Amino acid sequence: MIGVVASPSQYSAVEEFFELFKTPWEFCKTDRNYEVLICADDGTAPHSSANLTVVYCGRKLPIDAFGNVEITSSRRGRRVLSGDGMRIPIYGDSVTFANDGACILRDEESRHPATYTACAAGGGTVIRIGYDLFDEVNVLLIEGQPCENASIPALEFHISVLRTLIVSSGIPLKEIPPVPSGYRFIACLTHDVDHPAIRRHMFDRTMFGFLYRAVITSLFGVLRGRASARMLFTNWVAVLKLPFVYLGIAKDFWNQLDTYTRLDGGGRSSFFVIPFKGRPGSKEGKLAPSHRASGYSAADVAAVTQQLQSEGHEIGLHGIDAWHDKSKGREELDEIRRITGEREIGTRMHWLYFDNRSPAVLEDLGVDYDSTVGYNEAVGYRAGTAQVYKPLNVTRLLELPLHVMDTALFLSGRQHLSPTEASKLVEAIIDHATEFGGVVTVNWHDRSIAPERLWLDFYAQLLDECKRKGAWFASAGDTVRWFRRRRAAKFDDLDLKAGKLKHPETAERLPGMFLRVHNAGFLPLHNDDMSRGSSVESAQTEAVDTTLHRG
Repeated sequence: MIGVVASPSQYSAVEEFFELFKTPWEFCKTDRNYEVLICADDGTAPHSSANLTVVYCGRKLPIDAFGNVEITSSRRGRRVLSGDGMRIPIYGDSVTFANDGACILRDEESRHPATYTACAAGGGTVIRIGYDLFDEVNVLLIEGQPCENASIPALEFHISVLRTLIVSSGIPLKEIPPVPSGYRFIACLTHDVDHPAIRRHMFDRTMFGFLYRAVITSLFGVLRGRASARMLFTNWVAVLKLPFVYLGIAKDFWNQLDTYTRLDGGGRSSFFVIPFKGRPGSKEGKLAPSHRASGYSAADVAAVTQQLQSEGHEIGLHGIDAWHDKSKGREELDEIRRITGEREIGTRMHWLYFDNRSPAVLEDLGVDYDSTVGYNEAVGYRAGTAQVYKPLNVTRLLELPLHVMDTALFLSGRQHLSPTEASKLVEAIIDHATEFGGVVTVNWHDRSIAPERLWLDFYAQLLDECKRKGAWFASAGDTVRWFRRRRAAKFDDLDLKAGKLKHPETAERLPGMFLRVHNAGFLPLHNDDMSRGSSVESAQTEAVDTTLHRG
């Protein structure tokens, strides 16, 4: 059992951290002894006989003077710590030390240690870490990471460091990892439905933008080696067909939702639909740009979305003002409920409009989950995690973070990558998921496999890579439901001999979970075999995974 000492202002961050690092813990009780004590309340740990005490603080503490350890630097943010292949940006207060002993993390610039180890008076081990873990969790889950750190799953690294400290100190550890039984990670395929038909755009910004990119940008793409002659030919043919599309003679080449159902390989995907056309919404008390307004409404595509539902796919709300306006949000949500006949609806905001108050607004509206937290300009981990998490200012709403978006990868003015460059970034995200578990949430817009974008080949390769790496393909709703089940699991309900959770069976057909037991010994910061959920046995390390079924 882990005991935690923290200030009351950190309690919500502590609770959410241990939903992500699913291992037995409790706030420290003075009448109880713990194998591990985590102290983040200015390092003022109560007298304890813990085998391991981990003291997190980004300021100088009495323990440093007692151990005669010199502080070499003190800083607010703008520090990156590195160790064993990890790079962890620190956003709050941090310090480094002058000790010469072994350490697991160092300042990337100065190479000064950010940790040191000392002996406690009672014979246990004290590990001092020069930042406050739960302040970092607060920053990651509320403010998020800047684009320059998008590729770093910082929260997963924080979990990995703590896990390593515990097991390498000779203390067994059990956890329920964020990995569905029988899989390596979750691949969540989502599609924002922004332009389901070019026929709805005649002599407007969208149509002229299409013509420019299909004719001019495609040509320059070929000349610069960023596009193929086949793509240029396809786009120019689409331009020639456009008058016939408007006349209803030729098929609308932006109508691709049925293509996605075939591409997604029989898995359940999520389609986020705009409720009302012609509404740009507002931001900071002003009207949003007029071109944010949609050329269609949910009612216009009702027949298509109902067909998608009949095939097992999910329809969510692509919100306009729901992120900040309860009255308008309720109107938007009710429209999607009316079209779909579903009560539980998930959301993603159009153009990823969002702020720190949005989770509370959406929870008040009765939204089941949100999937807006991501980047317009980059791919990666805005919240520092590949796991579904609960924003710290709500009680039930969960956030499914967005990791990979087509427009962030390829559009000019954003990352504007070649397919080869984009593959390296996306493969790194998938590799992190196979190592730590969690979900890779993909957003491929409805028109992105059509002229003029033609990003179909890359999307198909992404799906193949996820299949090859052992993903469970799930809708956004199913992904969130699986994480809700994991969050509801209690270690008191474990029957280790039977390998079961004492929870009633539910009607949801979701993969099970498994219990991972790390026996005492050396645990590398990155152990690929363990992250796959396999049994690992050696003279130093043993991990035992027990599948947990609903019994």
